[in-house]
Amino acid sequence: QVQLVESGGGSVQSGGSLRLSCTASGLPFRDYNMGWFRQAPGKEREGISCITYRGDSTYYADSVKGRFTISRDNAKNIVYLQLSSLKPEDTAMYYCAAECYYSRGNIGTYSNYFGQGTQVTVSS
Repeated sequence: QVQLVESGGGSVQSGGSLRLSCTASGLPFRDYNMGWFRQAPGKEREGISCITYRGDSTYYADSVKGRFTISRDNAKNIVYLQLSSLKPEDTAMYYCAAECYYSRGNIGTYSNYFGQGTQVTVSS
């Protein structure tokens, strides 16, 4: 079955950086767009980044554009999210998912599979 394992979260001060990883198994990773999503307490899940299956196109939510960078290693079945210039409002549980898409400024996914998530906490 599909398994997605996120890691790399932690607690940082405002302006800090983190690198998240998502290791995928149980799916033909190189055939799927991969995306990152986040959910803060009391808020809806937000799609923040998507990378195409070949890694040749990337998309970002306006809230993270210019600060976060998505990348992937198809040989290792890993998708990364580099978080920089972190703000307290970036505090959330971060998840990856396959089959992401970008449409009219929004990032979503056709998949119901998410990993357990990795917590990012940014203090001011």
